[in-house]
Amino acid sequence: MKENLSTNETKQTYVLIHGSWHTGELLQATADSLRKQGHEVHTPTIAGHGAGADKTISHADQVASIARYITENELSNIILVGHSYGGTIITKLAEEMAERIHRLVFWSAFVLNDGDCIIDEVPAPFQGLFGQLRDASPDKSIMLPFPIWREAFMNTATLQEAQMSYELLSSESQASFYTKLDLKKFYELINGQKIACSYLHCTGDIGLPPGDYNWYPRFPNRLGLCRVIEFSGASHEALFNDPVNLAKHIIKAGRD
Repeated sequence: MKENLSTNETKQTYVLIHGSWHTGELLQATADSLRKQGHEVHTPTIAGHGAGADKTISHADQVASIARYITENELSNIILVGHSYGGTIITKLAEEMAERIHRLVFWSAFVLNDGDCIIDEVPAPFQGLFGQLRDASPDKSIMLPFPIWREAFMNTATLQEAQMSYELLSSESQASFYTKLDLKKFYELINGQKIACSYLHCTGDIGLPPGDYNWYPRFPNRLGLCRVIEFSGASHEALFNDPVNLAKHIIKAGRD
């Protein structure tokens, strides 16, 4: 593919880490837009994700699968972008391989406090619902109900777009939501400014409700010195209905 870098841009290596219920394949439209700008882009699928995958896998195994991908592909100086639950993956990767990472970009992503899990960060009604869904599932996995997908995650999309994208999802391991993470090393890294961080926030994202539980400013505030990039016109799932604009702002979040 012909490179199309502007005169003031440097070719970057992006590794895009998907969110819950997703696979790396669903990030291809965003990745292609980044590639058209001359960048190298990788979209691995986290272990335990996708139809037919083992949903009893641990969070540590999920992290290890991406660490293995980065090592086997000999990637370095990477801009590691984590979407939603993917924020928990990139925080642990930063602890394990900070020397390979140029910058972390949290895109509408969870930035957990040390010792917490994702369930600790969502409103009580979601906590109760996810617990019910987990307990009713034979493998304890959790599938997001379509009404929540449509109203909260794809709120700026058409009904048809919401339906078509929902068909591409699969259930999520309970470990993704319920594993409490030791993040002491992560906070030592960022508080010591050993690794750069950005937070990418879409103003149309109501995947977490407005107010105390919203993504912004709650999560970027935990990152200390952090570049915040905002963009409008999309939902939590901009990868489906606004990938070109999303890619444009990933570049802004990742550049030096």
